[in-house]
Amino acid sequence: MYELENQAADPEQRIEAAMAAIAPWTGRVVLDLGAGTGFHGARFHATAQHLFAVEPDDGSRMQLLQRAVQLGLHNLSVIKGSAEYIPLRDQSIDICHARLAYFFAPDCLPGLRELERVMRPGGTAFINDNDLANGTFARWLLRAGYIKEGDAASTGAFWAAQGFTAISIVSEWRFQTRADLESVVQLEFGEDLAQTLLADHTELSVAYHYQFYYRTYIHSF
Repeated sequence: MYELENQAADPEQRIEAAMAAIAPWTGRVVLDLGAGTGFHGARFHATAQHLFAVEPDDGSRMQLLQRAVQLGLHNLSVIKGSAEYIPLRDQSIDICHARLAYFFAPDCLPGLRELERVMRPGGTAFINDNDLANGTFARWLLRAGYIKEGDAASTGAFWAAQGFTAISIVSEWRFQTRADLESVVQLEFGEDLAQTLLADHTELSVAYHYQFYYRTYIHSF
């Protein structure tokens, strides 16, 4: 189901386009933090000097390794680790990508300290999270009680205080069938709530927007 969700999410790859405009990863060392099964990392591997994929879940790492073999990803190291514990040397990473992975404000300060340790001076970290104020998915989160009014503002203030710049990315989930859409919404919200949320939603796409935070590390750790 998560693979299906990844295939539907941000189909025009606007997140990668925004990253490339700020800090291209061609020829650079990239960290995919919270890499999951490697769906996104394969895109960075195409031009990166080397890709480190750090993932705490054993099952996801196994699928990541299988994907690496199938796609012939040779410049890739798959590592067991987490945001709070990245088993890499100090100042060894040029670009970090973390998408919907652990960094949920304000409970991510240990991960941010660890991230600062591994980033090279001049390196850029990108943290991609849900837009909590705009889009259908944000309204569903509010309706489900997963977020509350004011969370978007407090989250933005937190990231600004940590030295990150925010960019809003207008995107969507785009599905091929109604069954696929229903399956992913059930995955996120549970079967009963998904039926309620989808009762008046007839499209095969869902307005799913992102808040995209980035920071370039000028000073060494």
